[in-house]
Amino acid sequence: MRQIVLDTETTGLEPADGHRIIEIGCVELINRRITGNTYHQYIQPDREIDPGAIEVHGITNESLADKPRFADIAEEFLGFITGAELVIHNAPFDVGFINHELRMLSNRPGTVEDFCSIVDTLAMARRLHPGQRNNLDALCRRYEIDNSQRELHGALLDAEILADVYLTMTGGQASLSLDARGETREVDASGIRRLPADRPALRVIQPTVAEIAAHEARLDAIEQGSGSPVLWRSLET
Repeated sequence: MRQIVLDTETTGLEPADGHRIIEIGCVELINRRITGNTYHQYIQPDREIDPGAIEVHGITNESLADKPRFADIAEEFLGFITGAELVIHNAPFDVGFINHELRMLSNRPGTVEDFCSIVDTLAMARRLHPGQRNNLDALCRRYEIDNSQRELHGALLDAEILADVYLTMTGGQASLSLDARGETREVDASGIRRLPADRPALRVIQPTVAEIAAHEARLDAIEQGSGSPVLWRSLET
C-alpha cells in the first residue's frame, strides 16, 4: 500500500480570493513504513503573499522570485502522487488549493480525487478525541512526537511530522523508543524519531483449529441469545 503524506503552504486562506500554493511537501509511506522518498517544491505564485500568511510560514515574496510556477511542476507532482492514498491534515484546505491550481492549467488534467484517494487526519482525530484540540501541535503533544524544530510551518517538515502522528494515531509504533529488535531508533537531524526502514515485518499468528471452533461456538450462542445474526459473520463473508 502506497500512501503520500502531504502538506502545502499558501499565500492566504481562500483560493476563491485568488490565493495560490507556494510550497508542497510530500512524504512516501509504503506498507506503513516511511521510505525516505519525498517530494518538495517551492512555487512562484504570481501574486503577493498575505502578511498574516508570512507570519505563519515565514516564506516571503522575494524568496520565491526565482522559483518555478505550478504549471512547470504539475506533471512531476502528479506523477509522484498518482495512485497513492493521500494523508492530509484538514484535507479540504489542501485539496481545495491543489484543485484550484489544476483548474488553472491549460490542459485541465482533472482533480486530485481523479488521481488519489484521500484520508483526512483532522477528521480522524476529531472522531478519536472529540471536544479536544486536534491541530498538529496538539496531536504531537498527545502522542509524544517531537516537533521542537517546528518554529514556523513548512510543508515538508509538517508532512514528516504528520507521518509520525498518523502512524501512531492509527496503531503504529512511531512514538516508541525501541524497534522490534530492541534496538534504539535513529533520530534524524530534524529531531523527528523514526522507525528503521529495514525493521522486520510484524508476525501474523493464525488461529488454531480449536480456537476457530470455540469462536464459532461462541457466535452460535450469541445468535441464539439475541435471535439475530451476529455482525462478525456478516463481515467475514
